[in-house]
Amino acid sequence: MSVRVRFAPSPTGQLHVGNVRTALFNWLFAKQNNGDFILRIEDTDIERSQPGSEERIKQDLLWLGLSWNEGIDQGGDRGPYRQTDRLAIYADYASKLRSSGAAYPCFCSRRELERVRRDQLSGGKSHYPGTCRTLPPSEVAKRQAKGQPSVLRFLVRKGPIGFEDLIFGRLGIDCREIGDFVLLRSDGTPQYNFASVIDDHCMEISHVIRGEGHISNTYRQLLVYEALQMSPPHFAHLSTILGPDGKILSKRHGAKSISALQSEGYLPEAILNYLSLLGWTPPKDGKEILKILHLTEQFTFKRVHRNPAIFDEEKLNWVNRNHLKICGNSCLVDLLLPFLTAQGWVPDNPDTATRAWLETLSSALLKYLERGSDIVPAAAFLFESPSFLSDNALQILHDPACQRVIRVFRDALGDNDEPITPKLFEATLHAVKSETGARGKTLFHPIRLALTSKTSGLDLPTIVELVESGRSLRLPKPIRGVADRIQGVMDLIL
Repeated sequence: MSVRVRFAPSPTGQLHVGNVRTALFNWLFAKQNNGDFILRIEDTDIERSQPGSEERIKQDLLWLGLSWNEGIDQGGDRGPYRQTDRLAIYADYASKLRSSGAAYPCFCSRRELERVRRDQLSGGKSHYPGTCRTLPPSEVAKRQAKGQPSVLRFLVRKGPIGFEDLIFGRLGIDCREIGDFVLLRSDGTPQYNFASVIDDHCMEISHVIRGEGHISNTYRQLLVYEALQMSPPHFAHLSTILGPDGKILSKRHGAKSISALQSEGYLPEAILNYLSLLGWTPPKDGKEILKILHLTEQFTFKRVHRNPAIFDEEKLNWVNRNHLKICGNSCLVDLLLPFLTAQGWVPDNPDTATRAWLETLSSALLKYLERGSDIVPAAAFLFESPSFLSDNALQILHDPACQRVIRVFRDALGDNDEPITPKLFEATLHAVKSETGARGKTLFHPIRLALTSKTSGLDLPTIVELVESGRSLRLPKPIRGVADRIQGVMDLIL
């Protein structure tokens, strides 16, 4: 049997880490088995659908690299791939269920159903009591002739229902726990458990891979498959993702959207790598930093956990930091450039010289980055005027010995406007050391503060190289040279 899997989001908001993990595991399984990955949009919840959400879903998937080879905007011979374009198909299958006696119209109002639900909840569980199940055909015809609104309900049989889950093993319940559920709303649009069955059957889906929360839906869907005499697909339910507080991660409870992660400067491959670790364990070699090719090779349901996974932003940052280290300087510049341009520090389309300098900058500051947005505080010293905010920095700068080091350093540089080479900088440091007697921290701290407004960070030669090579570039906000920076600090504190 050829592998055909689908990712079927609802356009009710942005993709978040939970549903993207579902998309990833489907995609990996399809790729591993030379199968098809299908993108279907389940948009029959008209009230909750949001304009632009479908387009955002597609953009997020493509940015992550999870392209689909069949579905909306991609084509295929089993469409349409948007549920609102398939209403006639659902009506046809609903008619078959009605004709066979597996479904019936229900005229109960929302007020009636709510009253029954409140009464039942006092006893623990609530489901439809079958009020309209035994209505005589003449009564049904009479009500329909009057135009009384009705939904179409599935008549749930007696006995057990179960299936073999690829992750959880054998699962089953007694049908007494399932009330007669709605197939079609009063406006003719399908409910999830009906539309999903029809779509998966028509699209020849071989494996349904989705969240653990859908297990209860699976029982209902199996009953529909059975009533229509259709073979169901294989099912694999992924464990729930929890937040650090132990609550289920969702759009309404702390789940970050993919567009938010993108705007913070996470690499798409790092996001996929991290999400793969939420509920799946790599082979025993212990390597957790994996590119998508390696994930595709190693993924298997046998290593997918049943226990809930915990979303840990610190672990995500660790994974992203490791991917930043291996992505290469050009890739790193592409990631960091939008954050630098947003500050007005560099142009949108840097010339060759500026891009080469950005590669040097990116490489130098890499160890301070967990995500792209971290470049702003890390690189601010190059572009912004000195601002000494910490009490520690102020205390150091107002020390007479510190001020003397800064003054002597500025005098040793002289008025030569030529770039300060590493050799000249070392010679200047030696001259300051000889005149002031400062050594180690008492020598380097004042100069570092004067150049960067920070008490720690890059080594001084690297700072000088970045400053001096950057000041000749054509930037929206020119970089001030070493001598100018030292003079600015002297004007500020002396």
